[in-house]
Amino acid sequence: MKTLAVVRIRGGISINRDIKNTLKMLNLTKVNHCVFIPETKEYKGMLQKVKDYVTWGEIDSDTLTEMIKERGRLKGDKPVTDKYLEENGYTSIKKFVEEIIEGKTKYSSLKDVKPVIRLHPPRKGLEGIKRSFAIGGALGCRGKEINELLRRMI
Repeated sequence: MKTLAVVRIRGGISINRDIKNTLKMLNLTKVNHCVFIPETKEYKGMLQKVKDYVTWGEIDSDTLTEMIKERGRLKGDKPVTDKYLEENGYTSIKKFVEEIIEGKTKYSSLKDVKPVIRLHPPRKGLEGIKRSFAIGGALGCRGKEINELLRRMI
């Protein structure tokens, strides 16, 4: 089972209630927030519903490691460190990331971690927030290209 990174691209002004509720269930309440979800049938249905507001793709371990080191936060706005992970049963960030990628654990299952990673707007901007990625925009499924976008947003 693959792990997907989902990033909210568009805001919520005059948005359909069903879509707003789905974004809330995904913990994507603000623009440039990112969550990690397993690739299951249920989550795919949720992504199809909110495809006009988010972009997603398969995240690799290097990008995920960098994101957790740079932008991962605990309650009290403290960074996620190797020491904290050791106290909670993981030997290092690398091991924790491997388990997330393989689908054995969730990022949000770590005690006291904030389930959302807040990112900067991407350097060099987005391709256009009203069109799908397939036709040159920024929305929808990106596949492996999500890693390049996330590196620009860290």
